[in-house]
Amino acid sequence: MPVTVKTFTSTHDAAAALSSDRSARYLGGGTLVMRALNEGDISISTIVRASDHAMTRIDASGSRITLGAGVTFARILAERELGFLHGPARSIGGPAVRNMGTVGGNLFAPVPYGDFTVAMLALDAVVSVQGGLGGREIPIDEFLQSRDRQTGVLVLAISFAKPGSAEAFRYRKIARIKPKGGAVITLAAHLPVNGSRIVGARVALGSMAPTPIRARAAERALEGRALDTSTIKAAAAAAVEGTSPSDNALASAWYRREIVGVHVRRLLSGQE
Repeated sequence: MPVTVKTFTSTHDAAAALSSDRSARYLGGGTLVMRALNEGDISISTIVRASDHAMTRIDASGSRITLGAGVTFARILAERELGFLHGPARSIGGPAVRNMGTVGGNLFAPVPYGDFTVAMLALDAVVSVQGGLGGREIPIDEFLQSRDRQTGVLVLAISFAKPGSAEAFRYRKIARIKPKGGAVITLAAHLPVNGSRIVGARVALGSMAPTPIRARAAERALEGRALDTSTIKAAAAAAVEGTSPSDNALASAWYRREIVGVHVRRLLSGQE
């Protein structure tokens, strides 16, 4: 089946093309779309691209960071100001994938991928999109819940508040093939502290549901408390609540439920 490629100089025109054609897909780095085409996905007949430089812009100069949807993981690794995101970026595939894969595309990556999105969820990111109804900003957890219905919109950027300290953000990926394998589970936490108490705890999990999810029971166990042994134990015990992992070649749903608490404890304790 022939595939038409349409390239636009503005994100507005690219978004209009996407929203008017249900068989159109946006091509960023190509790690998802090209794979689908190579595997014979006949639902895609049009490829849409945009050459707008705003899609690859990084603004890390202030307290709030904005990453254009076309920013690659290799770019993130080259930015000193984004050092706290080097772990999530480095956990994405090998060098070839990191040179092509983008933060916007990662929002759509299926289990056992989408590790960078887990980090964005823990950071309470906001997703900026352009669609047939114009531009809007969507909290990332809301975006992920409706991800399968987002094919007609163009993701423009992701923005989030910069963690106040190096200790406030934590990330951990459990994979059988390191560093580029699909995840058994992925975990990230943002633990802002006021005095000695955690305020605004966020814990995110990947491969524990069809899309990355917040571990809300673990967050409740952390909120307003000091990050001590008893608090970590309570959060780890609660981490499995609300999860719905599936079986795949990397691990069974049973195994994921068994180990998630162990790795939440290690994540919060700062263990490698």
